Amino acid sequence: MNFFLLDYMLVIFFPLRHHLDVRRMSRLEGLKANSSQFTLEGEPFRILGGSVHYFRVPRAYWEDRLLKMKACGLNTLTTYVPWNLHEPERGTFNFQDQLDLKAYVSLAAQLGLWVILRPGPYICAEWDLGGLPSWLLQDEEMQLRTTYPGFVNAVNLYFDKLISVIKPLMFEGGGPIIAVQVENEYGSFAKDDKYMPFIKNCLQSRGIKELLMTSDNWEGLRCGGVEGALKTINLQRLSFGKPLMVMEYWSGWFDVWGEHHHVFHAEDMLAVVSEILDRGVSINLYMFHGGTSFGFMNGAMDFGTYKSQVTSYGRVGLTLDPRAQRSKKAYSPAFIQQHLSLWDILQFSDKPHKSDKPVNMENLPVNNNNGQSYGYTLYETTITGGGALNSRNNIRDRAVVFVNRECVGCLDYKTHEVALPDGKVTLSFLVENCGRVNYGKALDEQRKGIVGDIVLNNTPLRGFSISCFDMKPSFIKRSVIWIKTSFLLCVDGPPKDTFVSLRSWGKGIIFVNGQNLGRYWFIGPQHFLYLPAPWLRSGENEIIVFEEQRVHDKLLFAENPDYGKVIDVYKLPFCTLL
Repeated sequence: MNFFLLDYMLVIFFPLRHHLDVRRMSRLEGLKANSSQFTLEGEPFRILGGSVHYFRVPRAYWEDRLLKMKACGLNTLTTYVPWNLHEPERGTFNFQDQLDLKAYVSLAAQLGLWVILRPGPYICAEWDLGGLPSWLLQDEEMQLRTTYPGFVNAVNLYFDKLISVIKPLMFEGGGPIIAVQVENEYGSFAKDDKYMPFIKNCLQSRGIKELLMTSDNWEGLRCGGVEGALKTINLQRLSFGKPLMVMEYWSGWFDVWGEHHHVFHAEDMLAVVSEILDRGVSINLYMFHGGTSFGFMNGAMDFGTYKSQVTSYGRVGLTLDPRAQRSKKAYSPAFIQQHLSLWDILQFSDKPHKSDKPVNMENLPVNNNNGQSYGYTLYETTITGGGALNSRNNIRDRAVVFVNRECVGCLDYKTHEVALPDGKVTLSFLVENCGRVNYGKALDEQRKGIVGDIVLNNTPLRGFSISCFDMKPSFIKRSVIWIKTSFLLCVDGPPKDTFVSLRSWGKGIIFVNGQNLGRYWFIGPQHFLYLPAPWLRSGENEIIVFEEQRVHDKLLFAENPDYGKVIDVYKLPFCTLL
């Protein structure tokens, strides 16, 4: 077994003796777990899996990534399914283009890969709210991941649509899906003992007959299983007398803003993976290719302290140089064409909502009354005197504070107070949703924006005008029609992958030809944003930068990112489980 790192993709070469042809089977007997080893069509079968999320990889690269997986000797693709992308508004579904799940799974079959589907509805995945749509939080009594009627009804409607899409792709119908995971890591949440049977029934009652699995860490195994589903574990083993499977062998770890970049040393990972394979255990590499949480889709963690995750989802931090030639390029700098302030672009937003009290993002009457899911929200009011402005910790997650449109400070989880000058002024809060928590017991508390009273000299502020800046493609298109592009990148010849370097910038987001590349922040560790070649075009490319703090006169590009200081993942506490 050999392996190396290629384009932030884990490349491990496995022996081919555990492969069965996806396209040539009789389909009489699917994946079974009735003894100490899996069987498929009655023959011994070992799952050598790798995770690649279709929603984190440009569609033009799907085939390339899966071919690399196949070339490494892996036989099974695993992927989550993000509910919040597929149903962005209640009852409005999207399974097209980048979200064409049917095309993705069908492509895997064409390339000779089996598929284990992880449809949630909760997926974790370091994804905003663990993949749950934010409009669920419009219900003040909502209890996510329970049999609360409001959640049950929403799940049923979503699964009606989702299962209709994937049903023809199941093994029984000639497709590549040999197993389906029931929810995800419920043992770490475990609020309702009726919930997992409900999700299992959601699948089986809609015709899913393939092997069902659950996935939990060691502590969550007691509460996370469900009768009739094979238990698998992240990093360790369970289901005695059943096949052993490591559902998530972490080939890297996610980063959060303000901390070091996490890396694996190749020799450490090789030792552990070799031991797993020597013991005959099935394995899924999480991730084989991490991809990118483009746009505002990153999650967050909160174990007493809120920490927002970065845009990159490399999850492969091996400290080993690639052996293959990369198709990347460091383009020439792009110089600024025009700079507009926040107040200049207000004209391109929808009509402000008037409210006496602040309204959280999810309950704003926008997006067909589904609320605002992501981005920024501007709250403005008029005050007649200065003093101590206190957030009472009701800012979610970070607010730039303006007096008469001049910045006077920031409010966040650590800073709750700003001093305001005397006089009658317009007070503005530009509030950013930095990412909803994706793991743990705080999911029900992930409403964003201003979620309660802000006080001035202990008196609550009233009389707000609230504008939504969710930075959807329609907003960007309206803006480009009327203003010049911030930057122009000229590409000579066929485009190549590149990275936008933001070391000299402050905090914000970048759009290239209307595509949201994600967030950047000077505190690091991520100072480079991945710009895939399929999103570029030969000739001129339009770049818009939404910068909160400090504007630079040019954008630099690099062939490879530099994450600065790093930390060894094997020194983290969870690695004692190995």
